[in-house]
Amino acid sequence: MPFKYITILALFAAAVNGGVLPSYYQHHPEPAPQVYHPVAVPTTVVKTVAPVAYAHAKPVVVKHDVHYDDHPQYNFNYDVNDEYTGDVHSHTEERDGDVVRGEYSLIDSDGYRRVVQYTVDPHSGFNAVVNRIPLDQVKTIVKKVTPVTYVAPTSTIVKQYHAVPQVYHEHH
Repeated sequence: MPFKYITILALFAAAVNGGVLPSYYQHHPEPAPQVYHPVAVPTTVVKTVAPVAYAHAKPVVVKHDVHYDDHPQYNFNYDVNDEYTGDVHSHTEERDGDVVRGEYSLIDSDGYRRVVQYTVDPHSGFNAVVNRIPLDQVKTIVKKVTPVTYVAPTSTIVKQYHAVPQVYHEHH
């Protein structure tokens, strides 16, 4: 749709520039240039300063939650060992106030056990140590494949003959 408008406008512009349609400026001459005169600026400047009103903030009342614990503590751990899917992982974590310590492990697909030991505290932030331990009991499945023997192409040309279809004529 926009291409129709572009085509129509291009044809109109070509018609105006080619002299087929009369130009607007042929019937309307250019207007006379305008003359600008400077305006007198008053020399007296009056400044008005309004007083600034200050609002005093009301004190904020902080209400502590009834269940808020200033020194939280917890401890959890879990292990997963699914022989059917091979999913083996574990996680242990404990918190004492603002300090959290934990460790989790999982079996990577390349046969290593990844063990991550981490700590979190307000001074050092999050720190983790990652270890990878190779597993001896990784199941390796090897399938014996018989080697393929190479057969060189022969130079014998095989000709195939096909029967020629018969034309069927119907007699009345």
